[in-house]
Amino acid sequence: MRLFSYLDEADDRTFGVLVEGGVMPWLALDPARLWIDAPPFAELDPSVVMAFAGDAGAALEQMARGVEEARSRGVRPLPLGSLRPAPAVWAPGKIVCIGLNYRDHVAEQRIDPPARPTLFAKFDNAIVADGEPIVRPTGTHALDLEVELGVVIGRRAKAVDAVVGPEHVAGYVVCNDVTARDWQGNKAALAPGERGDGQWLRAKGSDTFLPIGPWFVTPEDLVEPHALALRSWRIPGAGPHAGEAIPMQDGTTADMIFRIPELIELVSAAITLEPGDLLVTGTPAGVGVFRDPPVFLEPGDRVRVEVEGIGSVENPVIEGSS
Repeated sequence: MRLFSYLDEADDRTFGVLVEGGVMPWLALDPARLWIDAPPFAELDPSVVMAFAGDAGAALEQMARGVEEARSRGVRPLPLGSLRPAPAVWAPGKIVCIGLNYRDHVAEQRIDPPARPTLFAKFDNAIVADGEPIVRPTGTHALDLEVELGVVIGRRAKAVDAVVGPEHVAGYVVCNDVTARDWQGNKAALAPGERGDGQWLRAKGSDTFLPIGPWFVTPEDLVEPHALALRSWRIPGAGPHAGEAIPMQDGTTADMIFRIPELIELVSAAITLEPGDLLVTGTPAGVGVFRDPPVFLEPGDRVRVEVEGIGSVENPVIEGSS
């Protein structure tokens, strides 16, 4: 099932199911409110809906029944082009990100593959929707992009074995792990005499540094998450190639060093994962900092990242105020 998150007429976040002709609104799916104990609809994201249903399978069956009921009552889907996209996950309790998780990305840095996953965190201040601006903060001159597959937790996971890890996945989203490479401390991003502070949290967790697309795809519609193409483009706002989508990354999730079940096992051994939490699983080669010469995002540019089978998220880059 493919779900689409959007802002309704009251600017509340909601979602619906993709059907022929558009999106069937969540509120139309269950007029009897079969999920009696669920929180207010505007606070829901798809993963939390599935958790309240008891399990993802039950939720999907209920949504499918709701679509048929809505159709029988003459409810028409909303045209997709009329909806204002919202992030498919909008209030995760935790955002756990994985660094150095693609072989080609490790190779382009000329370093050895890690013996275990590299974990870091972002917070929901970093989340923006499709079309919303990425703000380049004052003090950084080396903004970069990273296309990533996001894994949304749908069932509580504590010390979960990798074998059953997939049972805790509610769905998948597309993410852009925006990074200030000079703040991260990458040598190629530093001007002569400049020293990076090596602060990954600041470099990757600043406001607007995690665009998330509106599409939420359930495991039933994405049977093999380790065989997906990942691509990214920079669209310059000035210069001879202004307006042209210039390819940056072109990889595949098959290149992951640590696969999703392993990541769930590792993280849940120490950090309890709850419905709505997000794992951002790493990026392939082709990022700007490791090109020769390096390529960074400038105000006026646009950036688009795409994961096969899910969708894309595209955002303009603007300069932050001092």
